[in-house]
Amino acid sequence: MKRAISIIVTLALLAWLASDQRWKMVGDAFASITPGAFVAVAAALFVTYVLRALRVCDEFRDDVNGRFGATLRIILIHNAMINIVPFRGGETAFPILLRQVFGVSIVRAGASLLWFRLQDAFVVGVLACLVWPGLHPALRVAGIAALIAAAWYLPRWARAPHNWTAGGGIVSKFGKLRDIFTEATGRSRFGWWWTIANWALKLGVQGWLLAMLLNTSFQTAFPGAVGAEAAAILPVQGVAGFGTYEAGAAAALLYSGIAMKDGLQAALALHLFILCSAVATGAIAWLFPSKPTLPETPAAGPARK
Repeated sequence: MKRAISIIVTLALLAWLASDQRWKMVGDAFASITPGAFVAVAAALFVTYVLRALRVCDEFRDDVNGRFGATLRIILIHNAMINIVPFRGGETAFPILLRQVFGVSIVRAGASLLWFRLQDAFVVGVLACLVWPGLHPALRVAGIAALIAAAWYLPRWARAPHNWTAGGGIVSKFGKLRDIFTEATGRSRFGWWWTIANWALKLGVQGWLLAMLLNTSFQTAFPGAVGAEAAAILPVQGVAGFGTYEAGAAAALLYSGIAMKDGLQAALALHLFILCSAVATGAIAWLFPSKPTLPETPAAGPARK
C-alpha cells in the first residue's frame, strides 16, 4: 500500500510540473505521432529490457538458476534508478539487488556491471564512428579500429599473469580487483551478442521516434539518437540525465541540417518518453518483490543429553 501511495504522489508531482505552459512545446512535438506508433516504440523498448535481462542471466547463470522473472525485475528497477538518480548513483541498485535476490557479492556484481558498461561504450562508440555526420572516412576507420582493438585487448590484459597481489598494500588490492574483473569478462558466453542486439534495437527505435518528432527521414535522425546515447553513457550525469542527453542529440543533428532549437526540442521529447517508459516499468516491477534465494543456514543437529 505504501509503494502504491508513493507512486501516486510521484505521478501527481509530475503532472503538476507538466502543467506549466512552457512544456507545451513538448506536447506539440508529440501531437503528430499516432497512438499505434507510441505502442510500437514502447513495446520495442521493453524488448530491450528483456535483452538486458538475458545478458544478466547469461553472466550469472550459476546464481540465477533460470529465474528470468526475478532477473527482469532487477533490470527494470535498475533501469528506472539510473534514469532518475543523478551522477549515475542509480547504478548501485544493480549490485545491491543481485545480492539481495541471488546472494551475489557486491564486488562480483560491481565488476560485471563495469564490464557491461564498457561493452556498451564500445558498441555505441563504434556506431557513432559509423554514422556521425561529416566525419572524415580516415577518422571513421581509425576510431572503429581503435575501439575494436581496445575491446579485444582489455579482457586479455585482465587474464594475463601478474604479481599485483604480492606484497600487500594498495597494489595488492588492485590485483584482487583485477582478478575479479577477469572473472567478469570471462563468464558471459554471448555477452557481446546480447549487447549488440540491445543497442541495435534501442538506437533503431529511438531514431525512428526522433524522425517522427522532427518530421524527417530515419537516416537524418539516427545520428541524433546515437549522439544522445553517447552522451548518456558519460560517467557523470545530471538529474535524470537532462542536459547531456539533449546536447548530444542536437550536436549530431546539426550536421544533418537540423537547427539547434528544433534538435533540442525533439531530443527533450524523446528523452521524456524514454524516462516515462523506464519509470513506469520500474514502478510496476517494484510493486512485485522477488523471493530471495540466499543460501539457507544449516539446520541445527539434535540436542545432546
